[in-house]
Formats: sequence, structure tokens, C-alpha cells
Amino acid sequence: MTVLADRTEMADDSGELTLDELFESIERTTPEGYRVEIVEGTIFMAPQRDIHWKIIRRIVRAIEDRFGVDVAVLSDVRIDFPGKLNGYAPDVAKLRDGARKDADGRWRCTDVEFVADVISQGTAQNDYGPKKTAYALAEVPAYLIADPYQGRCHLYTRPKDGEYVSELSVAFGADVDLTDTVLGLTLETKEFPRD
Repeated sequence: MTVLADRTEMADDSGELTLDELFESIERTTPEGYRVEIVEGTIFMAPQRDIHWKIIRRIVRAIEDRFGVDVAVLSDVRIDFPGKLNGYAPDVAKLRDGARKDADGRWRCTDVEFVADVISQGTAQNDYGPKKTAYALAEVPAYLIADPYQGRCHLYTRPKDGEYVSELSVAFGADVDLTDTVLGLTLETKEFPRD
């Protein structure tokens, strides 16, 4: 993981680049195979790893098995979330039926029903901290963290006042019960690899 910038470039009256300007400035320099997110104005870049992709693929497949291959599910696509300069690219984001892009051509966080992030060692503090808070503020009904270092999944549900009221922790190998969420499915983790 590389931290590229911490709000050091300035372009407007406030003395800071906008989120769009930050993304534009890094698009030209991001190496292939790297994922970029901006969390609270700091740019994070991390390589996409095989283990992460295997977990992401299994989550996407479970969603497609439940909703069909035309389900509105995204991976590594920028979505702006509440807070100052938060442009995330969730590993998996399921949008509600009828979701439409905004005037700038981006998906709205208010249309996100489910997010799953697979932990990277260098950015884990973002997934468990400011990103979880931003998802709760956006009232994303269900947020799943798959942590191949712990060998556990953490499911956060019932967002209220910027926090998730409910948390379920499940070891890899056991099923994650998502039947009471908008997904209405059981996620098998027995094939999730550990790192």
C-alpha cells in the first residue's frame, strides 16, 4: 500500500483540490493492477492480489446466483460517500433496482444496498474505521468485511446515526447469514483463502 498524497495540492479558494481533481491527478500515474481510493482526502493505492480477487469473485457469484447475472453489482468503481473527500472503490457494491447515475455520470451512494471489502494489510484501518463510518452515514444496509489475515468475515447491519448497530463475526469456513438483509442469501466462506 502506498499513500500518495495527503491534501497537499491546492486548486480552489478553500486551498484544497476537489475530489474530482484528486482523481484526475492520479489517473495518469496509477500503475496497472493497482486500486486507488481517497479516504478523508488521503490517496491510497494498493495492488490487487490473487487472494483478494478469489474472495471478491465468490461474493459476486453468490449475488449473481441470487439475483441473476444482470444484477447491478460493481467492483472497484468509484462511488463518493459522505464526509470530506471520500471517493471509494468498494471491492463489491450492489445497487438497488432502478439505480441511476447522477448528473456527473457517477453512481450515488444512496443507491448502494450492500458493500463488501476484502482487507489489505496496509489499508485495513480504513475499512474498519472511516469507510465503515461513511457507509453507515450513507445508510448502506449491509457492510461485509472479509479479512483473510484474521480468517474472518465481519457483517455490519442496521445503520443508525453514523454507526452500525449490529455486528456478526464469522470464521472462514462457516456460512455468513445474510438472509435478514437486502441480499436475502447465505454466503459460503469455506473456499475463502487465508493470507
